[in-house]
Amino acid sequence: MEYVTAVPHPRSEAAGPARSGRRSLAIALLCGALGAAVVLLATRQQWAEGTATVAGGAFPLTAKGSDVTGVPAALAIVGLAALVAVFAVRRAGRLAVAALLALSGAGTIAAALLGTSDSSALDEKAAKTSGDTSAAVDSLTHTAWPYAAAAGGLLILLAGLLALRYGRLWPAMSGRYERSGTPRPRRTAATDPDRPEELWKALDRGEDPTGA
Repeated sequence: MEYVTAVPHPRSEAAGPARSGRRSLAIALLCGALGAAVVLLATRQQWAEGTATVAGGAFPLTAKGSDVTGVPAALAIVGLAALVAVFAVRRAGRLAVAALLALSGAGTIAAALLGTSDSSALDEKAAKTSGDTSAAVDSLTHTAWPYAAAAGGLLILLAGLLALRYGRLWPAMSGRYERSGTPRPRRTAATDPDRPEELWKALDRGEDPTGA
């Protein structure tokens, strides 16, 4: 009679976390890169428009996202750099970089949403156009691009949260040096003294073919 055991196979136990790590890594990379691209694109678009009274007439004014605030674009670049740096560090360093990535996304969302009600950029343009420092823009309206920037920040935030949760399962860049900072010893192949070509190859590599 055959007996069926309920003990799970070790490989099946290790496959679960490995699969979760690969899936979360792919999602985080996609969200982080796409979010940063959306934010950088959105900040180059028109965010606000209005009119300024010049010589008794209405003069239309517009402002790009970079004119309203430079915070979202700056934080998107920081988040993109943090996403790459996650693979260069381990343990506590990876946790800190993942937190920076999440904070970059949260800051991008906040700055973009604050930009939906900011009129300072158009007020400054109205003052320059009219020659009156106290001039303000009239009929102020905003486009949907600030919300697009906020959506990009949300993707960056999601990438940071995934890094915080699953970052320990992600691979790290292979280092060329040991932790002490010294280069790893290079393996040398055994040289056959009966073959002259091997002796010449060893000399070219800077090795001593006569050494033990």
